[in-house]
Amino acid sequence: MPHALNEPLPEKIKQLEELRGSRVLVMAASQLDMEMLPELYRQLRAIGRGERLDVVLQCRGGVVNAARRIALLLREYTQRLTFIVPFHCQSSATLLTLAGDEIIAGELAIFSPIDPHLQGDADGGESTAVSSQDIQRFGEMCAAWFGADAGQARAEALSLLSASVFPPTLTAFYRTTLELRQIGEELLRHQLPQCDAEARARIVEHLMSGYHSHHYAITGDELAALGLRVRSEPAIDDLAWDISRMLQAHIGGGARASLEAPVQDALLATRDGVAVRYRRPDGLLPRWSCSA
Repeated sequence: MPHALNEPLPEKIKQLEELRGSRVLVMAASQLDMEMLPELYRQLRAIGRGERLDVVLQCRGGVVNAARRIALLLREYTQRLTFIVPFHCQSSATLLTLAGDEIIAGELAIFSPIDPHLQGDADGGESTAVSSQDIQRFGEMCAAWFGADAGQARAEALSLLSASVFPPTLTAFYRTTLELRQIGEELLRHQLPQCDAEARARIVEHLMSGYHSHHYAITGDELAALGLRVRSEPAIDDLAWDISRMLQAHIGGGARASLEAPVQDALLATRDGVAVRYRRPDGLLPRWSCSA
């Protein structure tokens, strides 16, 4: 299927490669998921294993274990992995960047906390999400706002939660929190191998619980202040932003011409071609369209 990005995007990638002296892969997605792995594997095999790989990343989140598996696959194909972030790089995408040797953040780069969420349905069928921090800080809120005893408030919160949430579900949420912490520390070893385990654990813990909202827009400078290897590179800002604008215009449900049109929900591109995934509104399996 012909795609509007088949010509301009590979040309921008070639320009970025000349400027950086590396191979470049563009990865964009509404949500990172395991189904991206086969096409990513195909693209990486075509590139081949090399010394330097730059990944221009634009994504608002996704599945934690998909982010981990994507990170490990990328690491298999290069000695030095750099993430270039011109705009959105949130939640699981922020987690993914921990596996890079460095992160090059544009002026508008948006990262976010990586705290896990418990998904559910509210009255009326609306989807809801509760952060682990919403649960853990209930006692603190009661003490600060109402002068209640924090310990007693936590005990009452546990009783209320057990009555409204199936206890094994709450335990599974706790295990998800432990898993996320483990994955964060595992990936961060690639970026900060010289740091001791406690220092890496503190960074991951801050990304999980150091902010008051999952939607807090973390800047590149704030990530650097935490100890991550984040820097700016003005020489590539214009090219990276041009790529980001192309992605904004084509990837995601909001970029469709109509509600009946299939959603272009993921893209992988190199200098040799563009692969776009189309997710159809009828619920049938998504399909990749590749120009090379």
